Formats: sequence, C-alpha cells, structure tokens
Amino acid sequence: MINRMVLNEVAYFGRGSRKEIVTEIIDRHYRKAFIVTDRGMIDSKNLSMITGLLDKNIILYEVYSDVKPNPTVENVMRGVLKFKGSAADVIIALGGGSAIDTAKAISIIANNPEHEDVVSLDGLAKTRNKGVPIIALDTAFGTAAEVTMNYVITDTSRVKKMVCIDTHSVPIVSIIDEDLMDSMPKSLAASTGMDALTHAMEGYLNRGAWLITDMYHLNAIALIYKNLDKAVNEKDKNAVDSVAMGQYIAGMGFSNSGLGIVHSMAHALGAVYDIPHGLANAIVLPHVMMFNGKVCPNLFRNMGSAMGLNMKEVTDDQAATRVVNAINILERKLLIPRTLREVGVREEDLRVLAEKAYNDICTPGNVRKASKEDILKLFKEIY
Repeated sequence: MINRMVLNEVAYFGRGSRKEIVTEIIDRHYRKAFIVTDRGMIDSKNLSMITGLLDKNIILYEVYSDVKPNPTVENVMRGVLKFKGSAADVIIALGGGSAIDTAKAISIIANNPEHEDVVSLDGLAKTRNKGVPIIALDTAFGTAAEVTMNYVITDTSRVKKMVCIDTHSVPIVSIIDEDLMDSMPKSLAASTGMDALTHAMEGYLNRGAWLITDMYHLNAIALIYKNLDKAVNEKDKNAVDSVAMGQYIAGMGFSNSGLGIVHSMAHALGAVYDIPHGLANAIVLPHVMMFNGKVCPNLFRNMGSAMGLNMKEVTDDQAATRVVNAINILERKLLIPRTLREVGVREEDLRVLAEKAYNDICTPGNVRKASKEDILKLFKEIY
C-alpha cells in the first residue's frame, strides 16, 4: 500500500512566533500582503499585532474582512476581486477556520481562474497550479486549517457545505502563536477545542488511517482532552499552549487520513442552519463515537489510554462507553449544548439533514459503514 503525507513547508510554534511573518515575507521577496480575516478581527488586538509588525517593517498590505463564520461562495468571489485589484503577491490568513478557508479559496482561484465559479472546487479538486502563497496564523483552537489540504465553503444556492480537498491549497507557512488565542471568548474556545478533539478522534477512527497518522492523532487526543477544560475555563497558559499544539498535530493527521460522519452531520447542520462548525461537531461527537464503538473496541481502548482513562480489563462493550462518558463529562464542563433542539434545529428537517450528511465527502471514510437510515437514527437520537 502507498501512503502519502502532505504538510506545510515551514511552521513556527510558540508565543511571539508571529514576528517570523516579517522574516518570511522579506526572505521570500514578497512585495505586498493581502490579509484575509473575519469581521470580528477588525477592531481586535490580533489584527493590530500583525499590521503593527508590517507597518514597522514597511511592508505594504491590504485587508479583506468580508468573511462569515461559515464562509460562502459570495465571500470568496468578493475576495478574489479585491485580491486581483490589490497587486499583492502573498496572502496572510488571520483567524480561525473561516478566514483561513476563505484565504485558501481565494489563493486557488487567483492562480486557477477556470475555477472562478468556486463551486467547481467542490470535492477532490484537480487544479493545475499551486495557489498564491499563504502565511496562516490561527487564532482559534479548532480547525488546523493552517496545515491541512482541506477547506470548506458554503454554497447557499444548493444549501451545501462544499468540502474542497486540494494539495495546492496548503499554506506554505503556518504560525501557531498562542498569544493570538488568549482573547477567545469561552464559548468559542470551547467549541473550537471540541472541533480539534473531533478531528483527532475521527482521524484515528478512519479507513484511511495508518501508522504515521495514528501517531499524530493519539498524541493530539492526549494534549487536547487533558488540557481543554483548563484552557477554556481557567485560561491557563500552559493548557492553552498544549491545546494549540494538539489541534495542529491533529490537523497533520486528519488532513492525510480523512474524517467521518461526525463531520458529515456537522456539515449538514452548518449548511441548513448556519450552526458554527465546532459547535455542531461537539453536539454530534458523543453519539457517533458510541455508534462507531461497536466495530473497533481496540481503537477505543487506545484512545481511552491516551486520554488517561483506566482501560485495563475493559470489555469490548465497555470500551466505547468509557470514552464517551469522558467526552460527555468534558462537554458539560464546557457548557456545550446536549441536543439539536437547543440550537434551533426543527424535527421535520432531520430527514433532509440525513440525506445531506449521507452524501457528504467525509461519509465513506467513517470506520463503521453508515447508511442513510443509520444517520437519520443518529440525528433523531441527538434531537
């Protein structure tokens, strides 16, 4: 069997590492940066920390901030137009997954104009050219978009979250500076942190997983699970650093192995109800983990051990239950909603949601084969 790994050219880690953005821009002889961020960053200290570095070093830049939490085709199209008029030759993506995903789409289309409709990038994209170089700075705990080959854009006309997979979209440089994560509100830190834990668990429980991705995922599970409560509720800096590292490591894994039906179901919820992606994953995760536990108890033993749980003499039937109980306890500490009704989902839409989830690109990778009726049953259970 042939396995492939695709990662960044360069990555920087640690508080204060954002200053390396200047080194990279100067050493690579870029003339002007196009900053892609979300509207919430405009008045934030995170944006000023980056623009301050650029100003100090007389590096030209332009800011594009028309990015929604679940970015749309229209957000991307407007960004492409603005990029073309900017004369920039490097993109700086600043934010969580929404900003970085939008930056990836802009980057790809700028160098592959035959995909300017955006929707033709859905799925396994066969682009000819690498995108405009991206330097990505993550400000959240969750998506690891700064290291993955995936990006997600909502097509509102089809009510679909497009999962675009393209090696040409991987940022050339990623910067994990925990100073940029300290100001996250608790609710955002909680949901994005659970998104990262979902990545690690789904990446591990995946048909495409193998030795190297297993190594990443089990380490990510340990770092995120053991530290997320303190990172969110106490703003403990060591815990924040550990979760930040864990989410990146999870990204190195799942980008190369794939995900499963937690993400399929979350994509459907995001497309139909515009529910934030991390929150949707968090609500769905315990139920899908119990569903998957029926077929791979040894993998759950391994995950439980990474979480620090006592998995000795645990039966096959108990393995998933022990892991899921631990997830539920963590989610209660993080104040994650427990049901779909709590976030505004209507019972009459469950069958439509199941249809969309079943047809999602992540579904075939799930460790346990799931039918449309299986997914509908899960939606009803969570409702």
